Amino acid sequence: MFNVVLVEPEIPPNTGNIGRLCLATRSTLHLVKPLGFSLDNRELRRAGLDYWEEVRLQLWDSFDALRRAQPTGTRYFFLTTKSKRPYYDVKFQNDDFLVFGRETKGLPEDLLAANIDNCITIPMHGARSLNLATAVAIVLFEAVRQQR
Repeated sequence: MFNVVLVEPEIPPNTGNIGRLCLATRSTLHLVKPLGFSLDNRELRRAGLDYWEEVRLQLWDSFDALRRAQPTGTRYFFLTTKSKRPYYDVKFQNDDFLVFGRETKGLPEDLLAANIDNCITIPMHGARSLNLATAVAIVLFEAVRQQR
């Protein structure tokens, strides 16, 4: 249905929880290296529970490699606190890519600058950011809701 991209994820339980979200929505989870953990990590598998083996997972050496492997016209949306465009203003389509950055730093500045028209945010007050798994859940389930 959708594609969730984690660029250089650092915290195994977040990735495990996001894997479960992807499974629940029939979405594919794309992990862009370097990862801050091993895919054999006990915490990753515990967070993913017994579902981890069923998650559609693709591993990429770089975001450029992921992008080159997709058809022309593929749509990407980059989640960042540095945008003013709220995620709920986007009309999501099946097969869209929702791109999220590292827990500690977000997406690289050059990637955001090169894709400024496709940057979106989760509006929030009183907090700089949300937990990565929470942010993915908010945007992914809005995309799924729009497709019902």
